[in-house]
Amino acid sequence: MKTAGTAKLLRIFVGERDRSFGQPLYTAIVEKLRQAGLAGATVFKGIEGYGKHAAIHSARVFDLADDMPILIEVVDAEERIRAFLPALDTMIEEGFVTLESVEFIEYRRAADAAPPVRPR
Repeated sequence: MKTAGTAKLLRIFVGERDRSFGQPLYTAIVEKLRQAGLAGATVFKGIEGYGKHAAIHSARVFDLADDMPILIEVVDAEERIRAFLPALDTMIEEGFVTLESVEFIEYRRAADAAPPVRPR
């Protein structure tokens, strides 16, 4: 089964060292997204990058960097994404968030009962 539509892409950029109540911030954000019922989230760990402090973080062979860039991506209906943003205000001390309009194509098995992405 194939569906298509438009949605909002939420990208959350934080550091690997960032914490929330003793756990990695990215883990806390993903759990909060799940509790809020958003369609799904994916966490990516960067291999190199820098932020507002201009310090380069790299995962080269001999580096022991432990504050690599982390990116969390979520695609869902705009109203659901926007309703979640206040939760980020309480969790992120330092980071960056982007919102983008996207077109999506979703493939599902016909027998799969899980709800599809909620298009606008």
